[in-house]
Order: sequence, then C-alpha cells, then structure tokens
Amino acid sequence: MAAATPNDLPPWHLTGEPDGRWPLLLASPHSGRHYPTALLAGSRLGLMQLRRAEDAFVDALLDGISGVPVISATHARCWIDLNRAPDELDPAMFDGALDVPVTISERVLAGLGVIPRLAGHGLEINAARLPAGQAADRLAALHRPWHDQIAGILAAARRRHGAALLIDCHSMPSPSGPRPPQIVLGDCHGRSSHPAIMTAIEDHFRRQGWRVARNSPYAGGHTTRRHGQPDSGIHAVQIEIDRALYLDQHRLTLHSGAGRVRAAFTGLAQRLLADWPRLLAAPPFAQAAE
Repeated sequence: MAAATPNDLPPWHLTGEPDGRWPLLLASPHSGRHYPTALLAGSRLGLMQLRRAEDAFVDALLDGISGVPVISATHARCWIDLNRAPDELDPAMFDGALDVPVTISERVLAGLGVIPRLAGHGLEINAARLPAGQAADRLAALHRPWHDQIAGILAAARRRHGAALLIDCHSMPSPSGPRPPQIVLGDCHGRSSHPAIMTAIEDHFRRQGWRVARNSPYAGGHTTRRHGQPDSGIHAVQIEIDRALYLDQHRLTLHSGAGRVRAAFTGLAQRLLADWPRLLAAPPFAQAAE
C-alpha cells in the first residue's frame, strides 16, 4: 500500500496483482485529478486552466484491465510531473536555494520540469515564488515512491518470468499535418525495449484502424529511460494516444469513442500476455531474458 501524503490521499491508485504473477505493468502518471489546496491557493490560474496540463482520463481508459497491475497517479501534473527526472528543476521558481540536485534541461527551460512552471497553453501556474522546501517535499512524497513502486513491481515480474514490460500511458493533443499519427509509440529510439515488443504493439493498434508512428514526435520520457533496461530484462514503451479519439478537449469529458479506446487497451494487455512466450523466444530477447 502506498504511503499517504499529508492530506491522507495515497500518491497512486493500484489495481490488479502486483506480486510478479504477470509480466506486464501499465502506468498512467499524468491523469491525476487531485489539486492540493496549496496549488489552488497559490496559482494565478483557475482549475480548468490547470487541468489543461492533464492527460485527462487516461486512467479511465485502463480500467477494463483485470489481473494485470495498473498504477495511476492521484496528484495533478501541475503539482508534480512524474515523467521528469527528479533533478529537472528551475531554481528561479523558488524563494531560496534548493537542497536537492538541479539540472537545467531543455524541458526545464521550456517551463516543463518536474515541478512545472507552465500549464496548458503556456500559462504561468504560480502567482509567486514557491517555498524552497517544497521541491524536496514533493519529490519525497510523490516522485520517489512512484518510481520505487514501479521498479519493485517490474523486478518481481522479471524474477518470475525472466523479463517484464512497462507500458507508460499518455495522451497527446491532436497532431497537425496531413494524416497525422493517432498513436505514437516511444522506446527511446530502440534503447528501452526489444523491437519485437514494439512491433506487436504497433500491429495491435494498426489493427484497430489507427495511424501509428514510432518515436516521433514523442520518443519516451524519464519513465522509459529510467525503467527500460532491455539488457537486464526490463522493457518499457511509452504510448501516446490522440485525445480526440476519446475526449471532448474543451469540456474535458469522455465522449462516445472512449469505449473503443478502452477496449483497445484491454485487448493490448491480453495480446501481450498471450504473445509473451513467443516474444521471449525472439532473438536477442531470449539471451537478454536468461
């Protein structure tokens, strides 16, 4: 059971059986809808403006999956972004020196660090600088436990099955251009997962009639880079789904397409489980899983 945060809300919801009996784990790090009082009180934005940063209701797209563990964040992405490295922090956002490591990455410069400066549409979140101690507090309460929990579930699955797979689930604004992708799969350009897994996932979504791209414009974030270690038997793939397939993006409500997307994710989990022995036998997958 996840440790409770100061407001007694667990940092995640976890369903299924996370004891290693399944080689698969699905995660939704950006669908949290809890907005702490300190965030709302200190923000220059209203709730609906803050919610534009969510991967809204991606957790609801996974709720048809049974048995297989599914972990979904509870806290809003505007409070902490679990798909960023813990040192991706902007010191200028705080009222004093930070007592945690800091790396000024391109994402930090864009206002999208582990504690974001910007919400959707490039809007500034905070009306004033944050207390410096909040950085360490949010990381300790939410970021570190989230990734420790994921690592523990994957390690248990690898011990039992020889290899394990994390599917990190996200949604994206509708891409522009002629016939843009509706699903984008990211494996850090082949570094976080065996290609046989990517091929199986791509084939599954193409069979649903959707356009699928690999690693462009999203190749994977901190989660896939941290947990995806194919040579050690842990594989990770990021899935981005066009929000227009399931979401009214103005009202942030599910529309009639959500059932089809939910069925596709349930079917993906079932297919990966059914194909797991064949995937394990695919070279060089077999050598890495031994």
